[in-house]
Amino acid sequence: MISVLSGGVGAARLLRALSAEIAPQDINAIVNVGDDLVLHGLTICPDLDTITYTLAGLNNETLGWGLNGESWRVMDELETLGGASWFRLGDRDLATHLYRSQRLLEGATKTDVTRELCERHGVQVRVLPATNDDVATIFETERGRLSFQDYFVRLRHDVKVESISIQGASTATVTKEVLDALHESSRIIIAPSNPLISIDPILQLGEIKDILRERRRDVIAISPIIDGAALKGPADRLMRELGYEATCVGVADFYEGLIATFVIDERDAALAASISSNDVDVRVTTTIMQDPLDAQRLARAVLA
Repeated sequence: MISVLSGGVGAARLLRALSAEIAPQDINAIVNVGDDLVLHGLTICPDLDTITYTLAGLNNETLGWGLNGESWRVMDELETLGGASWFRLGDRDLATHLYRSQRLLEGATKTDVTRELCERHGVQVRVLPATNDDVATIFETERGRLSFQDYFVRLRHDVKVESISIQGASTATVTKEVLDALHESSRIIIAPSNPLISIDPILQLGEIKDILRERRRDVIAISPIIDGAALKGPADRLMRELGYEATCVGVADFYEGLIATFVIDERDAALAASISSNDVDVRVTTTIMQDPLDAQRLARAVLA
């Protein structure tokens, strides 16, 4: 059994590649919930949904989020009425949020709802919210305090960030399912997700960071930074703004003390020595998963 600390698109593609190499029932996806939000009275969990949709083969590859074959009649009508339509929710996608919100009102947890949605969509990977409690990634910026989706979607992450905090992390409870998964896994993988806003909200919960320190020899991370840039999103810029080196070396430094193995892209092979000098085994392979064969190579390098 393996566990994968997961954010959005990069983690979803890695999980899909891993589930083609080993039995998907032997994979736990421990997923960030720091970017969850309540909008239009609905509870929306972007990372959980991206991973579920991708593993079900239902994701919208063109947009990188949401469902394929989507229509937008509700959002178009909402915009006509003058409602908040900056956070686009497709008509099919809305059904997911309606179902989740209904079940939560009935007393189910996010873990319960995620399991039910995975069962409906035939997803065999065990997708686990890191916590059932409310946590929120908050940005202090040059334009004031912003929620995750205000920063990331409404402002298109085009504003300088001064600090990031995970509201509620210090009091949130890690679920029993997540703790059992981490203790029982032979390997713990940190997906190529943004370290600051996808992985750190998981690491700051309860005893998760302590477990990784104790099991450091079994922990492997994949750099989301290639040749000094992020493939998608603001990871490189955020790292620079918050005082980290925006390279795979900076990512390795961020995970110092938590990992024993680090996977970097072939374009960063020259930086391997500076990472391995910190008692980290460095593996060099392709980390870009646009091509199925490249995704397979990465999965095999992680599992080797």
